[in-house]
Amino acid sequence: MIFAHLRRITGALFLGLTLATAAVVPSMAATVVTVNGTPVTDVQIDQRLRLFQMEGNRTGRKGATEQLITEAIQMSEAKRLGITVSNAQVDEAFLQIARNLKLSQDRLAEMLRQSGVSKDTLKDRLRAAIAWNGVAERAVMPNVQISELDLDQTAAGRIADFQNFDYILKEVIFVAPGGQGASGRTAQANRYRSGFAGCDSAVQLSLNYTDAAVIDVGRRHATQLPEAVAKELAGMNVGGITKPRVIESGVSMLAICEKTQAEDLTFVKDEVRAEVGNDTMQKQVDDYMATLRKNAKIIYN
Repeated sequence: MIFAHLRRITGALFLGLTLATAAVVPSMAATVVTVNGTPVTDVQIDQRLRLFQMEGNRTGRKGATEQLITEAIQMSEAKRLGITVSNAQVDEAFLQIARNLKLSQDRLAEMLRQSGVSKDTLKDRLRAAIAWNGVAERAVMPNVQISELDLDQTAAGRIADFQNFDYILKEVIFVAPGGQGASGRTAQANRYRSGFAGCDSAVQLSLNYTDAAVIDVGRRHATQLPEAVAKELAGMNVGGITKPRVIESGVSMLAICEKTQAEDLTFVKDEVRAEVGNDTMQKQVDDYMATLRKNAKIIYN
């Protein structure tokens, strides 16, 4: 079913889906547990359980209750920090879920209704997710620290031998718009390649061919190049030129004008920083929640 993907899609809002306890509680609802003074009722648990069933979540009533307790704690902390979520933010999140599921908002609401789930149940959950995101940004993110040494060591471990080079390159293109006539242009490129004697004569040699251009690519580190190209260049010396490759505009070759040994971690390090930052942030948010839950006043009725 389409709702088998609902938890995954809505989970992308931040660290997981959550449900606020701010919804109006029917007068006949019975309070099952009170969290920091906020009641969690049997109606809320039943609604969450129905949503779980739509999503394929099989943790049952216990899972629904525990999730609601966690979310009540999250909402309590958001309130303590003065973090509020507007209805417009919630509506936008609801719309985004509908778009991700390739549904209209009305159709999403109808599918929820057919399964006995009020759309406000999902909206309340989104409200809490947004609020908890605000808590993390305000109370956790400023304390996230990443060791530059650890980043350097991790990044260095991801650099292969063929990526430890810095180049100054020229690109030789035999124009074939849209790839039309690429085979013939490849044959010409190979003839050019066989006569190539270095970057200084690259332009002069291109004048012997129709619609051939020489472009100064400039300085590039191997990590900025496609892996296959970087591997080919690593096995060549200055004055070498790569085999022809068909691209959108025609047939391309790269010529090495300068080549030096240079371990540049910049690009790999940026990727590592994002990964480590996310992992560190997740751990600290989990620790923050564990502390809140430990200190929460939870009373089962």
